[in-house]
Amino acid sequence: MIRNAKRAPAASLHQRILSDLEHRIVSGQWPPGHRLPFEVDLAESYKVSRMTVNKVLTQMAGAGLIERRRKLGSFVAQPQAQSAILEIHDIETEVRSLNLAYDYRLLEQAKRMASADDIANFGLARKAGVLASRSLHLAGGVPFCLEDRLINLAVVPQAADADFSQTPPGTWLTRQVPWSTAEHTIRAIAADPALARALSIPKHAPCLVVQRRTWNGEGPVTFARFSYPADKHVVVARFTPASST
Repeated sequence: MIRNAKRAPAASLHQRILSDLEHRIVSGQWPPGHRLPFEVDLAESYKVSRMTVNKVLTQMAGAGLIERRRKLGSFVAQPQAQSAILEIHDIETEVRSLNLAYDYRLLEQAKRMASADDIANFGLARKAGVLASRSLHLAGGVPFCLEDRLINLAVVPQAADADFSQTPPGTWLTRQVPWSTAEHTIRAIAADPALARALSIPKHAPCLVVQRRTWNGEGPVTFARFSYPADKHVVVARFTPASST
């Protein structure tokens, strides 16, 4: 039960209720999925009108802290990392921005000649050696993102001897190889059995897949596919109006 708040001017009381509820979420006292007290109960606890409580909850929903479900109530939202569509983001940074512990597991790593699919993904003119890897990124001990990556050994030959058991290949590439151009493709999919097992989600659960290719002056550097459970990630793009002529 939420303790009664002391009487205060409407504006300051609104902020006090907002701060109180936000603190309960951010501190983890109310974890993701927790149902908040109903509006009528919050109004009674704080000795305010339901309209005041409704405004607070509307503000929290707009900030992405809660989800309001008709006839069911308000629930603490699942945390979602945000990345700008035009940025090369670091998954560890995403996870830590959610105040969750980050972990990383290298699942596979192998050198081979590029397959027909690899050539299409890279946009290669001819076959080349590639380093293929699959990694799992975790947030708070829970699968957060499955990363499938190809590195073009014709452009990044030093990757052939790199050890990605401790350092994710994306982090290594950012430190070692400058890039000049990047392309992102984003799509929604239903998890097939293999992806569902890797991410510990039900089969056919919605997922967000971000595919990225990068180039430098020598050619294609890497092709990466990041698969997220749909409730774990948001892609944000910011635009400015084009100038008229």
